Amino acid sequence: MTQFALVFPGQGSQSRGMMNGYADFSVVRDTFAEASEILKQDMWQLVSDGSDAELNATVNTQPIMLTAGVAVFRAWQSLNAPQPVMLAGHSLGEYSALVASGALKFTDALPLVRYRAECMQQAVPEGVGGIAAILGLDDDGVRAVCQEAAQGEVLEAVNYNSPGQVVIAGNRAAVERGMEMAKARGAKRALMLPMSVPSHCSLLKGAAEKMRSYLENVPLQTPTIPVLHNADVKSYSDAGQIKDALVRQLYSPVRWVETVLYFGQNGVKFNVECAPGKVLLGLNKRIDTNQEALALNDGAAMQATLAALA
Repeated sequence: MTQFALVFPGQGSQSRGMMNGYADFSVVRDTFAEASEILKQDMWQLVSDGSDAELNATVNTQPIMLTAGVAVFRAWQSLNAPQPVMLAGHSLGEYSALVASGALKFTDALPLVRYRAECMQQAVPEGVGGIAAILGLDDDGVRAVCQEAAQGEVLEAVNYNSPGQVVIAGNRAAVERGMEMAKARGAKRALMLPMSVPSHCSLLKGAAEKMRSYLENVPLQTPTIPVLHNADVKSYSDAGQIKDALVRQLYSPVRWVETVLYFGQNGVKFNVECAPGKVLLGLNKRIDTNQEALALNDGAAMQATLAALA
């Protein structure tokens, strides 16, 4: 069997009707019913008929994307699919990966990510922070822009998504300065992202400390499949180290390029996105052409992936 890794996306991959391609899998509806019961909120209604404002509210998006990732993973398992040799998730997706690895129970993960979303929202009031994608400038160039455009405020490179695509975050005015400076230095595009929280920058250190306290009471097991963490591109078997990686993740950059390269360096031939979208698929193709990037974005894609891996 060909070695493959499964990866889970985070916020930004949500869309109304995104689960429609999995109508043949009862386990998908069952997973959403389980989430609805735990959170006392109709999660299926949210993804089927929710408004953009509801879907994009951080406190809804995080549990929605966790549930979607776990539902697709369970659908994949229901096909007697082979096991991946490694797992990773982009930002919030790390929680889906931990559930898939057996380290974190789904029932514990749902309230955990909702609490994470609330902490993030409270840490940076609406309008104070900003987050923007810079396209066509190298990593050093983006870091130099952040240093110069900060002007005493917070501005940091927070997602190394693919070569030439880096996300910056911090105080909104600093992000706006950074966008203008990046364009002046040759960036092809600089666009503000529709997220209410400047994730993965030092403005979230307060939220991280709240998460540290909350995680003390969350039971974690040793993962049955290694999970590469965003903050340091390492996998851990110790519960305390996993919790620490989740805390650091809130204010540390997502090192996605290094994560995908690590897969390739360790024998992974296929990189499979476990979600209703294809956000990571595009990034993964640009990072390492030696790995074939696939996505489980509907029932037909699952069958095609099974055939490719056989």
